[in-house]
Amino acid sequence: MSDTTIKIFSGNSNQALAHKVCEFLKIQPGNARIIRFSDGEVSVSIEESVRNAQIYVVQSICPPANENLMEMLVMIDALKRASALEIIAVLPYYGYARQDRKAASREPITAKLVADLIQVAGATRVISLDLHAAQIQGFFNVPFDHLYSGPIFVEDIRTRFGIVKGSDDVVVVSPDAGGVERARSFAKRLQVSLAIIDKRRPKPGVAEVVNIIGEVEGKRAIIVDDIIDTAGTLTKSVEALMKRGAASVSAYGTHAVFSGPAIERINASELHEVIVTDSIPLKGPALDCKKISVVSCAPLVGEALRRVHTGQSISSLFD
Repeated sequence: MSDTTIKIFSGNSNQALAHKVCEFLKIQPGNARIIRFSDGEVSVSIEESVRNAQIYVVQSICPPANENLMEMLVMIDALKRASALEIIAVLPYYGYARQDRKAASREPITAKLVADLIQVAGATRVISLDLHAAQIQGFFNVPFDHLYSGPIFVEDIRTRFGIVKGSDDVVVVSPDAGGVERARSFAKRLQVSLAIIDKRRPKPGVAEVVNIIGEVEGKRAIIVDDIIDTAGTLTKSVEALMKRGAASVSAYGTHAVFSGPAIERINASELHEVIVTDSIPLKGPALDCKKISVVSCAPLVGEALRRVHTGQSISSLFD
C-alpha cells in the first residue's frame, strides 16, 4: 500500500460485499452513520477523520435504486466536505445502465444523468463491474475502471463442469446479439464452441426467440449474461435450447436483479442452475431458490482497489 491512508465506506445497498472487500485488504470498514428522517430524507454522518485520505465508497445502485443512489451521492458530498484527498465511487452494479441511449423520441439518457450526478457530488474516480453498455465509461470526465467478471466465472465453469482443453460436450451461449462479444470471450478462454440466440423484444421485459445459431444438440449449454432481471429472456432461451436438443442448460449472470416473477420463472423452467456474483445481495425468494449459487466478486474488487491505491495496472488483471 502507498503512504496515503485508505478507507472504505459503504451505504446500505451491499454492506456484506463491502465487508468482504475490507477483509481482502485487511482493513477496517469506515465508520459512517446513515439515517432516514421521518419524511424519508437521507442523512449521512462520517464519524471518523478522512482528511487527506483516499476514500472508496462501495455502493450498488440496485433496488431500491433511487434510495441507494441518493445514499451514495450524499455520502460522497459528506466526504468531499470533510477534505478527503480522493473519493472513488465503487459501483459493483451500475443501476440505470440500460437507459444508455434514446430508444425513442423525447426519452432521457438516464445513465448519463447518473454519471453527471456522481461527478458533481465529488467523485474523482469510478470503478464498476460488467457495465451493461461499455460506452457509459465515456459519460464520465474522471478516470473510469471497468472490471469484468469473466475470469471469476471462467474459473468456476472449469471447476463446476469439469472442463478440460478441447471439451466438445459444452457450448457457451449468448442470449442475444448484444452479448456475443462476452460469450465469445468465454468460449475462447474455455476452448469450447459458441452459439447465439436470435431474439426479438417487442416491448420491455418481453423476449421472443426466433432462431438459434450454432450446434447445441447433446451438449451442456452455458448461457452467459450481464444482468438477470425478470428472467424472461433467460427462461425463453432455456426453452429454445432444450427444444433444440441441449443435454442441460445452466446460466451465469453477473448482476442478480431478480425482479418481479424472476424466481418463479427460474423454478418453473428446466434450468439446471444459475450462478451469479454478489454485486447485488440476494433477497426474499432468491435466498431460498436451490437453483441459485453465488460466486463472490470481492477478491476481484478488492484487488482492483489495491492496484488503484498502489498505482498498478488494472488491465493486467484480465490478461
